[in-house]
Amino acid sequence: MKLKSLSLTQYKNISSDSFEFDDRINCFIGNNGVGKSNILDAIYHLCFAKGYFNPTAVQNIQFNTDFFLLDGIFEKNNQEEKVVCSLKKGQKKTLKRNGKVYDKISDHIGLLPLVIISPSDRDLITEGSSIRRKFMDGVIGQTDSSYLNNLLDYTKIVSQRNALLKYFAANQTFDSDTLEIYDQKMIALGNPIHEKRKQFLASFTPVFEKHYQSISKSEEKVTLTYESKLLDSSFESLLKDNLHKDRLSQFSTVGIHKEDLFFSISDQPIKRFGSQGQQKSFLIALKLAQFDFIKKLAGVPPIVLLDDVFDKLDQNRVGLIMQLVEENHFGQLFLSDTHEQRTLDALQTTQLSYKIFNLT
Repeated sequence: MKLKSLSLTQYKNISSDSFEFDDRINCFIGNNGVGKSNILDAIYHLCFAKGYFNPTAVQNIQFNTDFFLLDGIFEKNNQEEKVVCSLKKGQKKTLKRNGKVYDKISDHIGLLPLVIISPSDRDLITEGSSIRRKFMDGVIGQTDSSYLNNLLDYTKIVSQRNALLKYFAANQTFDSDTLEIYDQKMIALGNPIHEKRKQFLASFTPVFEKHYQSISKSEEKVTLTYESKLLDSSFESLLKDNLHKDRLSQFSTVGIHKEDLFFSISDQPIKRFGSQGQQKSFLIALKLAQFDFIKKLAGVPPIVLLDDVFDKLDQNRVGLIMQLVEENHFGQLFLSDTHEQRTLDALQTTQLSYKIFNLT
């Protein structure tokens, strides 16, 4: 799969620009603030109908303007896919595929598989459980539309259940029969999500561990552990056992929306005991495993975005990524950097075609 061309209008700091891309490697070079990452984000936006760096759509409209427009022509399985995403202030976002507007934007997810490696990935280690759930759901959702739809429906039910709990507290009342309706919906939607996550991690974790060993050149044991109360109790029992707590807190305290991934090295939290280098290797291994997982299930290599990685990674890790590029492990690659010569030095390790875009 590849992106052949891209045009941007009033997207972030870019008033208007357009690009024709190389089939293999495309490099955006320029000082900080010229819009390199914004172009990568535009590509991500066309694939996922939201930005990676700022998912709040209206904040992606250029300052002092009232709309943005993104237009991309992709090629997948020898078929052209024209995707247009636009948003005007005060209106709903519009996403079109080959001229037809999506009724549900979620139906677009998975059509154009993509993996991004960015310095902001460190949030997976340092931030809360929601970031790690988002990563897990994002990988599964690119190859399983039913999972994504279940997740969206589950999120709505939890929001409605929370609103009901707040209503009970505000009006000093309680209706167990009404709450039971939402409990049953949570159970019916949540159990398949939980099972799919278990299956995903069973196949994903060995691939991740293999990549880490290759990157780190060490025998350190790293792993991903699925943390879920549903591993020890039924969903129904959890809701009943935590009803009093839910009523006091006025939100749903248990369920698949509270699950997490535990990242460990030598059986210790990598957040606390992993060196900076170990954490970087851990994150790259996660993203390479994500690429392999999606490539296998989607049947095509995802587009890969590398945001500022040459500046943030040491030469050994950059060398590993370029080795994978040379071995044709990836398909089409987009990268950003502040130094053209550093990018050219890295590209000299590969015989693949490339195109450089100098931004000012």
